[in-house]
Amino acid sequence: MMRARSTAEVIMRLIALISMIVVCTGCSKGELTPQEVEAVQEINAVAASAEAAPAAAAADSKKPEVAKAAVEAKKPAAAPVQKVAGKSYGSGVTLPETVSISELKANVDKYAGKEVRVEGMVTGVCPKRGCWFDMAGDKAGEAMRFKVKDGVMVFPMEANGKYAVAQGTVRKMPMTLEQSKRWATYQRDSYGVDIDPDAISEPLTIVRLDGSGAVIRDAK
Repeated sequence: MMRARSTAEVIMRLIALISMIVVCTGCSKGELTPQEVEAVQEINAVAASAEAAPAAAAADSKKPEVAKAAVEAKKPAAAPVQKVAGKSYGSGVTLPETVSISELKANVDKYAGKEVRVEGMVTGVCPKRGCWFDMAGDKAGEAMRFKVKDGVMVFPMEANGKYAVAQGTVRKMPMTLEQSKRWATYQRDSYGVDIDPDAISEPLTIVRLDGSGAVIRDAK
């Protein structure tokens, strides 16, 4: 492949070759020798290479843009986010798909740290600052707590018994046996939860939703 030359190099090469022809043959000679013909052919080749190089470089520079445009064109159009009916809290709900509470509880490690959407009947609301509510799962005895920092969202006690669609990050909190007993004591004394701390013989792991938004309505 011919080495690419700059414009200055091409000009200098042309001058040198033309000078050689003039010196060897004189301006009055009517026919070119084979050596002169070869020199002229090289001049033409050099000039053609110099003209083609910028065009090729420009074409190569456009290849990534063309490839990117092709990839973008193949991407499916994003589905429009459907607004969830009900009273919205925080950032509301934007995820289109719901993960069942039973699925989440059965595969905690799969969902830990990920943002998900869950829904269910509200079975309890924080009576102090309204900073959490519990949702019943799709299987008997299952529940999921939706928790926010105090004051970020305030859920009214009237939400109890209504239906909630909630979005947030799954948080897995393993505890030691001592921590589990203290947690149970706090739940019993502060919220009247029917739990016996002394009956806990193994460490507990709490799984909850650190909320970013929720929608609460009268029914599913």
